[in-house]
Order: sequence, then C-alpha cells, then structure tokens
Amino acid sequence: MEPQNEINVTSSQLEVIKSMEPFVGEQLPSLLVNVDESWQPSDFLPELNAENWVEQLSSFRKRASALPDELLVVLVGDTVTEEALPTYQTWLNRLNGLTDNTGVSSSPWARWSRGWTSEENRHGDLLNKYLYLTGRVDMRAVETTIHHLLNNGFDPQTENDPYMGFVYTSFQERATKISHRNVGVLAKRAGEDHLHKICGMIAGDEARHEKAYKLFMKKVFEIDPGQALLAFSKMMKSKIVMPAILMDDGNDKNLFSKFSIVAQNIGVYTAHDYAEIVGTLVKDWMIEGITGISGTSAKAQDYLCGLSERYAKLAERIKFSGVEKFSWLYDREIALASST
Repeated sequence: MEPQNEINVTSSQLEVIKSMEPFVGEQLPSLLVNVDESWQPSDFLPELNAENWVEQLSSFRKRASALPDELLVVLVGDTVTEEALPTYQTWLNRLNGLTDNTGVSSSPWARWSRGWTSEENRHGDLLNKYLYLTGRVDMRAVETTIHHLLNNGFDPQTENDPYMGFVYTSFQERATKISHRNVGVLAKRAGEDHLHKICGMIAGDEARHEKAYKLFMKKVFEIDPGQALLAFSKMMKSKIVMPAILMDDGNDKNLFSKFSIVAQNIGVYTAHDYAEIVGTLVKDWMIEGITGISGTSAKAQDYLCGLSERYAKLAERIKFSGVEKFSWLYDREIALASST
C-alpha cells in the first residue's frame, strides 16, 4: 500500500503539523483580535447600574417582543450550541500535534487554541444574557439543555486527526457564520435592529475563525496533498456532525432534529447551505487543480469535486410537516411544515 493511501495519523502528519508552527505564529496577529480592542457582551446589553436602567431595559424588551417564536427557537438553539464551548476546546486539544501540554504553552498552536476559545466564549455569554433579559423564554429549560449537552459530550468523528479536525472546523465555522448572520437578518426584518447588530458581531468572529482554519488546511494541502485529500474525503463521507446534535432538555431526545427543522424552515441554516459550504471548501482549497496524486487520493479528489452538486440535488427533496412544542418557549407550539 502506498504511504499516501494511509488514513491514520502518521509520524509524517505530525511532522507537517510541527513544521507549520512558524507559519501559524506569523498569522496569529491577523487571526485573533487584541483583547483591548475586542467587543464584550456588556457592550450590547442594558447598563443596569445606570440611573435610567429601567428605561433601557424597557426599550430592550420592547424590541425583543417583535421576534417571532420560530426565530426565538433558532436563537435558543444557537445559544445552546455556543454555550457548549468547553466540550469543543477539549476536543480541539485532543487533536494530535495541537495539544497544549501544560495549559500555558507558548507554542503557536496552543496560543491559537486559547485565543480562539476566549473569543468564542463571548458568544454564549452575550446570547444567554440577551435571552434572559427578553423575558420570553424559559431560561431554566435552556440552562437544563446546556447542562445535558455538556454531559452528553461531542464526537465530530475526526478521530483526533488534525487534518480532519481542520476540515471540520473550516466547515463548522462557516456554518455558524451563516446561521448567526441569517438570524440577524430575520431579526432586523422583524424590527429588532439591536439583535441584528449582535448577530453581525458574532458572525464576524466566526468569519475570521473560518478564515483561520481554512488557511491552516490550505497549508496542509500544499505540504501533504495526498493525505489531505483522504482526510477531506473521509470527513465528508462520515458527514459533518453538528456540535449540538446531542442536545436534550431532559424530556425530548429529538430536540436537535426539531430545532434543525425550524432553522431550515425559516431559512437560517438549510441543506442548501450545507451543499454551498462543501463547494466553497473545494473551491478555496483548489481541490480540482491538485496534481501529482494517485490511488485512493485521486479517487478522493474525484469524489470531492462532484459532492456539492449531489448535495444540492438532495436538498431539493427535503420537506417537513407537523407541529411541535418547545420547552424553551414554555411549550408553545411551532409549525414544522416546509415552506417549499
């Protein structure tokens, strides 16, 4: 068997990850924002220590009252997903070659991991507080869902392979960017400009993180194209598992599926988006133009080049129906009927 056909993490892969450290170190200043220049959750919330805090809170809640229940369901699901951040950092630190061995390592990979986590941590903090102040959702049900999700864990099926990890994060960061951006668009359409701004800031972070992971993987493709193709192909064949797939409010084991259907139905994150992301990665990593490969790596290249189109065709067939209750909204009913 040719070395390029092996999919397990090899010493050569670890050498590639190690060799990338100077490159990552050079990129960090443009990929992470200085803390002193970063936005913080309190920048977007009523100042409860101000003399006019009652007026601020009243105005805040009036704007939030315009949000339809369907959008609230998706906003809660996005919040729960962001709040499970400890699980994601634990996973990232398991990827071979990226481990922060001491917790305070000065290696570029460790500094990226901690910097990424610190920026992501603001997302859940802000969205959680936003939901709490609206007074429109059952925060105990939301908190219970977060608790269960962290207990249930997270397996993106990357096998601790750093190449597969970069594929997964490149995909997922773009997916969360799309989701937050579209929630913001729908919030503005409903008259809640403030949530539109909040979602825009979060989506901006996700876009920068997407750029980072795609940059890391692009470098891998330059150094080790055969193995990179195999990792990309294997990740796509196992399908991208969404981070909150194991969400559970203590009673509803089908909660993620219901949340996903609502997100699809109102156009926040759809099967068409999934297909578009695959196509974007294939294009940005210039998969079609890779030369000098053979065997299963060449087969993986052919598979990847036609994948987006296949997913796009499948997306046309997706339809939903029915009505479901969500504990997050005090068991108010949400229609799951497809709009197509």
